[in-house]
Amino acid sequence: MEECQNDGISYCDLPPVEPRKLDDNIDRHRESLIRYIEKKWVNHTILHYFFMRSPANLVGAPDQLQACRDAFAEWKSLDIGLEFVEVDSAADAEIRIGFEPGGSWSYVGRDSIDLVPDRNQQTMNFGWDLTTPYGRDTALHEIGHALGFPHEHQNPNAGIVWDEDRVYSTFAGSPNFWNRERTFHNIIRKISPQAVAGSTWDRDSVMHYQFQSGLILEPAEFRNSPLIPKAGLSEMDKAEIRKFYPPKSPVRWPLLEPFLSHRLDIQPGEQIDFTIEPDISRQYTMQTFGGMDTVMVLFEDDNGEPIFLAGDDDSGSKYNAKIELRLIKGRTYYLRLRLYSAGASGSGGVMLW
Repeated sequence: MEECQNDGISYCDLPPVEPRKLDDNIDRHRESLIRYIEKKWVNHTILHYFFMRSPANLVGAPDQLQACRDAFAEWKSLDIGLEFVEVDSAADAEIRIGFEPGGSWSYVGRDSIDLVPDRNQQTMNFGWDLTTPYGRDTALHEIGHALGFPHEHQNPNAGIVWDEDRVYSTFAGSPNFWNRERTFHNIIRKISPQAVAGSTWDRDSVMHYQFQSGLILEPAEFRNSPLIPKAGLSEMDKAEIRKFYPPKSPVRWPLLEPFLSHRLDIQPGEQIDFTIEPDISRQYTMQTFGGMDTVMVLFEDDNGEPIFLAGDDDSGSKYNAKIELRLIKGRTYYLRLRLYSAGASGSGGVMLW
């Protein structure tokens, strides 16, 4: 990463998002598991990305598009269970990328579909040159957000104590020109401890800003020297992405047959995938049961590519995840469930009828 200067550094400006409402009086351990996972995609998802073609201020130059493609490829080179596919239509994309000069940002994980239902609206922006060392890390950083990862410098376990007056005055100036609310949201605000689940501070994470000297009071080593993460993905970045998105298993997923329940004997954070092969075209219901928090997503196989059809997330509520949809005889579907929490391992199941 480029050396931090006293000015001239632009930073990622995350869109403000209200935390998802959970049931009142929820157990803190249950909340921790939900917050840690809630923005992550189910594994084995194909994420489609689209480069905006209008209006003109969102259109990127060919070298900028290629730098973004290279960043997707670098994340994928870690042998993760996600796939990234560039598409020619915004309507087919979960991630829609613009290049409006000035600021870089992205929605975090599933927020890009949960909070941006308009398929013509962008979900990520790059506001400066991605072909420089700092720009290459910017591309990795924003894609990291799209995969569900927050800012690392806001990890409450980092123990960072800010010189708040100086932080506010620094970011109010060139080139960011942030007001106090945006500076607080992107710098000083601590992520909920439940959202990081005790993870240690990774000062070299690509999700970490670099900071000039004089902004940090603690740790003391950064009072008079800048905090500059190493370039590229850190070892902890690589471990975290592999933990949430392990490589695809070559083993065929179990068949979920009508009226036969399947016990979900998995641990929090783990995922189980099922194959559905209807022998009758009709309306079907897929539902979990038991004391679990789950996200459940249904895909249809389209010549080897799973296409998203529907999903439900019951985490933090008293309800169970449920999908009702007409399935067609002769087609293949995949039902994927990721467990947030359960009263006990295997304390629930799933059924198709």
